[in-house]
Amino acid sequence: MIVYNITCKVRWNIVEGWLAWQLNEQIPAMLATKLFTEHRLYRLLDQDEEEGPTFVIQYFASSEEKYRQFVIEFAPAMQQAGWGKWGDGFIAFQTLMESAE
Repeated sequence: MIVYNITCKVRWNIVEGWLAWQLNEQIPAMLATKLFTEHRLYRLLDQDEEEGPTFVIQYFASSEEKYRQFVIEFAPAMQQAGWGKWGDGFIAFQTLMESAE
């Protein structure tokens, strides 16, 4: 199992709208690609939240090839959607993981 992990630090002034957008638009759009089978959304605890909370969104793919297909066909538009809507109201970085189980 491949896990595409996105960690986002979100400014307080947009956090409610950003979270609603993730739940109602961005996550459904990611799953609609049919390249990921499920997702998880977490808020990190024990973090410095002076500038805002940190969230982790994980998308699960059955193979690295499906993830690579996502990167080529969908990732640029998905990333642009976030930046276009929220500008510099958040920062994000991505990691790719493989289940060790």
